[in-house]
Parts: sequence; C-alpha cells; structure tokens
Amino acid sequence: MTDARPHVVRAGRPALTRLLGRLDADTFAREHWGHTLHLAAVEERDGDEFADLFSLDAVDELVSDRALRTPFLRVAKDGSTLPESTFTSSGGTGAGMPDQVDDTRLLRHFADGSTLVLQGLHRTWGPIRAFAADLADDLGSPVQVNAYITPPANQGFDDHYDVHDVFVLQVSGTKRWSLREPVLPQPLRSQPWTDRREEVGARAQEPAFLETTLRPGDCLYLPRGWIHSARAMGEVSAHLTIGVHAWTRHHVARTALDLVGAGLGDEAGVRQSLPLGVDLSSPDGWGEDVEQVRAALLRRLRDLPAEDLAAALETGHRRSTRPAPVRPVAQAAAAEQLRADDAVVLRRHLEPALRDDGGRVSLISRVATFTLPAAYRPALERLLEAEPVVVRDLGALAGLDDDAALELGRGLLRRGVAGLPGPTGRTG
Repeated sequence: MTDARPHVVRAGRPALTRLLGRLDADTFAREHWGHTLHLAAVEERDGDEFADLFSLDAVDELVSDRALRTPFLRVAKDGSTLPESTFTSSGGTGAGMPDQVDDTRLLRHFADGSTLVLQGLHRTWGPIRAFAADLADDLGSPVQVNAYITPPANQGFDDHYDVHDVFVLQVSGTKRWSLREPVLPQPLRSQPWTDRREEVGARAQEPAFLETTLRPGDCLYLPRGWIHSARAMGEVSAHLTIGVHAWTRHHVARTALDLVGAGLGDEAGVRQSLPLGVDLSSPDGWGEDVEQVRAALLRRLRDLPAEDLAAALETGHRRSTRPAPVRPVAQAAAAEQLRADDAVVLRRHLEPALRDDGGRVSLISRVATFTLPAAYRPALERLLEAEPVVVRDLGALAGLDDDAALELGRGLLRRGVAGLPGPTGRTG
C-alpha cells in the first residue's frame, strides 16, 4: 500500500530527473518509490545514453590501467562468484599486494563467458562519483554504483532480489530482464534472498510480471525485494546498477532503541542486581525484574524527544556518504596564496549545519566540526548558501578586517570546508 504522506523531493538537482524521463519527480515519489517498477525508455529521456558516465572503454581502463584491487571487482559465471585468486595476482616488484586485478586472467574469464562486476564505482570513477553524490542528495539516501559487463548470450546471476532499491542504467549492448513481484516486500539488509532461496526459486518459475529488453539509454527502477535476472543478448552488455540504501522506519526504530538503551544506566531500579543464584534460563525467578525493565523502556521510549532522535539520525546520515573530493596538495597551496579579493565556495555534499553553544557557533559537517565565536555566524550563514563569496565580504559579515578575513578564509580551506570556485580549484 502506498504511503499517503507527502514525499520530499529536493529541487534544483538534475540527477533524479535525468533518470525518470517524462515522469516528474513528485509522481515518482508518490506512485513508485519503494513500491513498484518504473521504466524510462531512451526515447523518453531525449536520447541520453549515459555515455558521459560510463563505457566499455572505461571498463578496460579500470581493470588494465588503474591497479584495481578486490573487492572493487568480482567475477561471476553460471550464478556463482569465482574465487578472487582466479583473477588476481601480485603487482610485481615494489607493488607486491596479491589482490590486484590480473588483466590477462580476466581476459580469459571474460572470453569464457564470465560476467565482470565492477564495484564501488561511486568511489573509483570520477563521472559516476559526481553523479552518485548528486543523486544521493536528491533522494536523501546514500547510494552505491556497480557495473555489470556480460559477454554475448550469457547470464551472470540467477533469479534473486536485492535489499536496496535499484536504478538500472543500460550503457552498452542489450540485456533481457525478467522481473517478478517480491516474496518479501521491502526486505531489510538483514533479510537477504538467500534466506528465502526456495521461495525465490518457486517464484522464478511463475510467469514474469515484466519481460523487457533494455537498450542503451533505458533506465529501469526496481524497489528492493523485486525478483530479477538478466541475460545479455547478441553483443557485450554493460549496465550500471545504482543501489539506493533508503532510510526506513526500521532505522528510526533502531535509533530510538539505541538512545533509550544508552540512557537506562540513569535508572537506579534498572542498575540493581538480579536475585542471588538467579537461573537465567527461566524467568520464573525474575519475572518482576522483567516487568520493571519493560516499564522503564516504555517510559523512556514514550518520553524520547523527537529532536534527540532527529539529531542521532542526522549524524548517521552524515557518516553514510563522503563529501565531494578535495585535492590536498592543491588545496593547501590555495590556502597559502589566498587573497582578500579572492572568492571561496562551500564544498559540496558536506551536509552542513550550524549550532550555537555558549557564545560560540559550530559548523558541523561530514569532514569536521569548525567552532568560532558567535559573531562569525552571519559569515557562516552566507557560506552555507553555497554560492561563491569574496573573502573580504565574508569577513565583513563577522566584523573582521582584511587580515582576520584572510585567516577565516584560509582556515575554511585548510579544514576542507570550502574551496575555490571554478573548474580548476573547486572542491565539488
């Protein structure tokens, strides 16, 4: 059943809109998110084939030129993952780590019909890294990106379901997908398909909910739990799988219980010892203790401030994703050379927030907590608007002269909170 409450879709970001074609983001949020499939054909997406994000040439560069190591690569054939030792070797003198991808071994596997799975592309491939970060902002949930490269007329994995939502972006070749409704709707990460192998196998024998062939530029959304398998057609197929680790009510519940549990040590009654000689295998002798603990838990859960729960969830969200990359050597040099009439800009994907604390103001983000006198708050508020601002103007908002403004600007750069705007200096 679709949740009737309004969904929040962040405006001003093109990533999600790019995937949906003619479907607007609000309709997707209301009618598809977490519940049912959506297919946006390349024609609905103005012919966009994702060529700027990934290609077969990118595959060869990653496995041949980048000294890629496991677990950034898996190899699968006939529904099973091959041992890492069959496609890795040492890098030779001076780079003897034994888990580096061996391109010669990989060539043999691929020629023999194995599927290559490049994992963690949101960390290892620049165009995908940038797109994934924008999409995570749009969705409000962390994402990961893998690529599946399958030889002609081969299938890497049997029917299964994922425990995260998925956007499939066909990049090269074609692939035939069979999709079936869940045996367990919206499974959690602790509920993998292998725990329901027989149910999944039985469902796979039933008629498919949807059979479709994806072509370059097609984008398929399937919520977690939907059973699927895919087979390459007459040429090499490459597709990106964007896994969305959606925040759930289960996350809220677990966080609430963690907060309540952490505070139980303040309860004198809960700190008391159980009866001498207690038999923990049976509650008969300590049933009253159970009731006292249960009462304390329920009371603390009922009285838990929503603000405390929100703060804990926000902390978890910050830890789930990295900010935009920063180049340490160039950034340090930029800080040294900064002038009062230069501009700085907030680093992207920081998830920043300001917090007042006893005459001080703290800028909290994914990289650090930066604490300054309260008079700096207007300057930090201006920085958080995420538009370039001249260092002198930033300082003026805090009542600073040029020298003090420069110290502020350099501090922001050295802590990785801000960078220089423009394609060469910008941290985002």
